[in-house]
Amino acid sequence: MAELRFSIEPHGASVVVSVQGELDVTSSQRFDDFLSEAAAESDQVILDMSKVDFMDTTALAVIVGHWRRQADEGGRFVLAGARYRYTKALWITGLADRLPMYDTVDAALAGTGSGAASGPGASQPGEPEASAG
Repeated sequence: MAELRFSIEPHGASVVVSVQGELDVTSSQRFDDFLSEAAAESDQVILDMSKVDFMDTTALAVIVGHWRRQADEGGRFVLAGARYRYTKALWITGLADRLPMYDTVDAALAGTGSGAASGPGASQPGEPEASAG
């Protein structure tokens, strides 16, 4: 099992929080603390999940909590590169229609509709396209 790694990188008015590894009940407090640190640096947080290998519902709860807190305080909290299989619960509950998700960090930084998932019929963030084989 790969070690869980976090990093925070400023991008203009935003900070990009990158996560690499597995997010589960054993790492949820550390994950929560790291997102709190990022929110203290900027009210514009982009969570890059493109290198997340596994995520359980405790990690989703941490994400939803931070998204709600940022939104309540007039900030912005978005996901980038999240794979559908890890965020499926967000789609099932309807939260994915409200929590901004982008295919890439660049699309999230641009804040445009380009690369954004807008509902269950949209291409799912971070999932590779099926290829004929």
